[in-house]
Amino acid sequence: MQSLIDIDKSIFFFFNGMHNPFWDVVMALFTRTEYWILFYAILIFYIIKRYRLKAVLILVVIALTILVADQFSGLIKDSVQRLRPTHDPSMQELVHNVLSRGGKYSYFSAHASNTFAVATLLSLVFKNRNFNILIFCWATVVSYTRLYLGVHFPFDIVTGIAFGLLLGWAMYKLILFSDKRLFMLGLPMVSDAKLRPKDLRFILIYFFVLLLSTFIVVNRLLHFNWIQL
Repeated sequence: MQSLIDIDKSIFFFFNGMHNPFWDVVMALFTRTEYWILFYAILIFYIIKRYRLKAVLILVVIALTILVADQFSGLIKDSVQRLRPTHDPSMQELVHNVLSRGGKYSYFSAHASNTFAVATLLSLVFKNRNFNILIFCWATVVSYTRLYLGVHFPFDIVTGIAFGLLLGWAMYKLILFSDKRLFMLGLPMVSDAKLRPKDLRFILIYFFVLLLSTFIVVNRLLHFNWIQL
């Protein structure tokens, strides 16, 4: 067990040590829910557009998925009680920490479990290969921010990803189970409907415009010393 912990810490320092002021700001933005609010709103819009009244079922299950992922992660944190890198006396002075030190315990990451559970669920709901690439890239980036910002170990992230994948799949099965029993004439079955290519194009355009504008604005703000963390 100690050898695994040592490996985990070594990997942590490898990635946490690769930082600069630009990525400090960008990662601090990417890790926050508020930054992605419009992105979430667009996804909700297309869920409603594609599934109409059945969107209520899907959105309720998504909310339940986030609640379960968050609460279960918190339960495991309190049970395992593994100190975060920023709270571990043996290493906290060596950690590159951005924003805050986070809660006391780290295992496992709620960000990783939440994002991968939602990504898995949405990939099964929308059934579009290019969307799947986008949403899992998003989940990976958000999860990585926790490592970059110094508040989680790699194994925290990996466990969160594994739990999120399993939870997202289970919640999709719950949607299918409920859909068969809440059959509505004239509405597409969740198992059959897909995200249309023209809808995906808008999501992709928004996503890349958001990233590009963020990179340009952060670069300019840092150039003129108008922002500090």
